[in-house]
Amino acid sequence: MNVNKTKMKTVLVFKTSVTKNKEIKIVQPTLNRLITKSDRWNFDLEDCDNILRVETQKIKADDILKAIQHHGFYCEELL
Repeated sequence: MNVNKTKMKTVLVFKTSVTKNKEIKIVQPTLNRLITKSDRWNFDLEDCDNILRVETQKIKADDILKAIQHHGFYCEELL
């Protein structure tokens, strides 16, 4: 019997102070370094909370928080 051991992805959701595409470009290299090839991230700047969503198998919420805050932006995990 062949059992597929695919890890489930977790969706991490954050409220941020990132409000413009040019600000996304500031954090983009850092986020890209954190994620693996199977992970994804995106911002929803039309949402009132400027949501960052990260689909990941391994990244911890604290890593994302630190990365965004390192660039001077507010970031809070929404549970």
